[in-house]
Amino acid sequence: MQQVQERRRHPRVSRNIPLKISSGEFDIVTETENISGAGAYCRSDRYIEPMTKLKIVILLPIKQRNKVSTRKVECTGVVVRTENILSDPNTFKIAIFFTDISSKDTQKISDYIHQHLSKENLVS
Repeated sequence: MQQVQERRRHPRVSRNIPLKISSGEFDIVTETENISGAGAYCRSDRYIEPMTKLKIVILLPIKQRNKVSTRKVECTGVVVRTENILSDPNTFKIAIFFTDISSKDTQKISDYIHQHLSKENLVS
């Protein structure tokens, strides 16, 4: 099986992580389909206009010494793409770019991603 080289500045992993996105008009609880240190891709049951500013809370499950704990990441972001799911017209896929995230929270996400990338690289 050929390994695909990640060319993005921030590698991403496909993982379902609890996520809350909100603006002044709505609160949506969903989960990521994939995540990187620069953004997330998730599903929504509502159309969100591109360039909408969001408050974001991510609950990262971090495994250390056979114990899982949750690390909260809070940041802001902007919707860069909204796609309608043809098979379900009431579901949308939302691409979010993180616009204001602390270096500490970026590091939490990076650690999570590298933990999972190394496991995926072991699978043949």
